[in-house]
Amino acid sequence: MKELIGKANVLLEALPYIKAFYGRTVVIKYGGHAMVNDSLRSNFARDIILLRYIGIKPVVVHGGGPQIGRILDKMGKETRFVKGHRITDEETMDVVEMVLGGKVNKDIVALIQKHGGRAVGLTGKDGGLFTVEKLLIEEPQVNGPPEIIDPGRVGKVTRVDPEIIRKLDDSNFIPVVAPVGVDVDGNTYNVNADAVAGALAGALQAEKLILMTDVPGIQDEEGELISSLNQSTLGEMVSRGTIHGGMLPKVEAAADALEAGVSKVHIINGTIDHAVLLEVFTETGIGTEIVQ
Repeated sequence: MKELIGKANVLLEALPYIKAFYGRTVVIKYGGHAMVNDSLRSNFARDIILLRYIGIKPVVVHGGGPQIGRILDKMGKETRFVKGHRITDEETMDVVEMVLGGKVNKDIVALIQKHGGRAVGLTGKDGGLFTVEKLLIEEPQVNGPPEIIDPGRVGKVTRVDPEIIRKLDDSNFIPVVAPVGVDVDGNTYNVNADAVAGALAGALQAEKLILMTDVPGIQDEEGELISSLNQSTLGEMVSRGTIHGGMLPKVEAAADALEAGVSKVHIINGTIDHAVLLEVFTETGIGTEIVQ
């Protein structure tokens, strides 16, 4: 009986959050080890379905870096990153679109449907969901102006038309979005999944943006997890170099989403079972919460 009462108490702990977020949109960037571990994949799918069934509208944006990397390795192509962005030539772009818009996207859709949900896979090309332009990366130099790096077919989101997402939400489908977009001339670009998630969250006026990664969250200079911080502190940490590498696109996406009206951004460790539910439905959460 105590075990049953304990389960009831867990449900009651979640009740205030269910009431607060009912009918609201939560954008989740899905990536890292959680995408390749079978147990984590199944738990993620069930978590997303649970959100949908209790009245929260999840939108999933996924990455696929490891999967792309494996194909490129088999082709003998070297992979290089600058500030978290993959250098993408024409041949690599073909692989990126095939892997992200094809295999990875449809695997996630199939997994959600296997566990009882209804999902639809999209890219930025579908319904004009998002438009991009070519990204140029600035690399600061000790002496002189920053170096401008051309990463090839890498884009940044310039416009979002969320109508197709809203129509899917209204029909109780879970949108699953691959970060591939086109510019106004129809050229295809690889886009950082964190950036796409941030842009969609802003356009949808989401209640939350959740960025899943393989680390506990944002850490200070001593490597300790920071449970909560604001945009000002975030900017200072980037300037000091405390935040660097692959975390930079995440904090940039967080800042853009908050400026666009998203209430909170969470960076969480997706290698923890049911990470999304623990972050949304508990008082302390498990990662870093970023607020305005």
